[in-house]
Amino acid sequence: MKVLSWNGPKQMDVEERSVPELAKDEVLVKVDVAGICGSEIEGFLGHNSLRVPPLIMGHEFSGHVERLGDEVNGVTKGAKVVVNPLLTCGSCKQCVRGNETQCENRKIIGIHRSGAFAEYVAVPASAVVEVPESIDSYAAALAEPLACCFRAVRRVLALHTVPNVLIYGAGAIGLLSSFVAKELGANHVIVADINEERLQTLNEIGIEHTLNNGKDGFEQELEKITGDKGIDVLIDAVGFLPTRSQAAKVINPGGVIMNVGLGVNETPLPINDFIRSEITVLGSFCYSRQDFQDAVQLLVNAKVTPDGWTEVRKLEDGQQSFMDLIEGKVKNSKIFLDLNK
Repeated sequence: MKVLSWNGPKQMDVEERSVPELAKDEVLVKVDVAGICGSEIEGFLGHNSLRVPPLIMGHEFSGHVERLGDEVNGVTKGAKVVVNPLLTCGSCKQCVRGNETQCENRKIIGIHRSGAFAEYVAVPASAVVEVPESIDSYAAALAEPLACCFRAVRRVLALHTVPNVLIYGAGAIGLLSSFVAKELGANHVIVADINEERLQTLNEIGIEHTLNNGKDGFEQELEKITGDKGIDVLIDAVGFLPTRSQAAKVINPGGVIMNVGLGVNETPLPINDFIRSEITVLGSFCYSRQDFQDAVQLLVNAKVTPDGWTEVRKLEDGQQSFMDLIEGKVKNSKIFLDLNK
């Protein structure tokens, strides 16, 4: 089979590999579409210690069940599926407490084991979620990043009623978060970024408000949109010093800042200001099984679609796609690799 193998910093190679052998509790999925995630860009650059070359990345994908392991039940051969790539042990202290997102032994498909930048991938049967054949394969491949966004947005909107929401980042996570925020009852949703091309793309697909947070007058423009209500909910899908510092300035007293972006680790923050203004600061990393199921349902019901903000390339274009992403040459928020092209 054909695979896209990450073999070192800035090196993706198309190679021929054997089709994976199945363990008794696994299924073989013929991959239709795999999305490129921002975390994989960091891996491509060699900045992520969890990813060790040679590695077949790819954890956002849809496909069809090709073959079943000897002891697999409850999965239909030939079914269209998405796969929850977050594998938990079910027996560690965190899992027993019901805190599966923090499983002490968690593994992720495409990081700890071969992923979906390949024609076929072997996955545990327990990770498979069947979807209707009628759902668009590109839409289905958004299940994993949408689940990340659903969890983060659900948690912050539970703290404020019909809030104005500011989202930093016009990439896939920021954009999907904006879709979820509107679906869950936000008032105004404003997406901020310094990439004018991406902001233009968001305008073209109907995002209500977009702002360049790198320009002078950003806070004044934000106030024109929000008025006296201000910003009660802020989601940072970027995670660098400029967005974290700016977030502390624009959030309302009593507001909540949800950190999703992993841009940098250490960031100076005005903790005394947070204390005096009773600002809640949260983090969200992944998702529960229920979050994943809820995200799939949004996609099946076409509440979230890939229309207008994604682009499709071939697996052979993988190396160039990653280079274009790190060089800022991609105006769309998501690149899909189509394994059938």
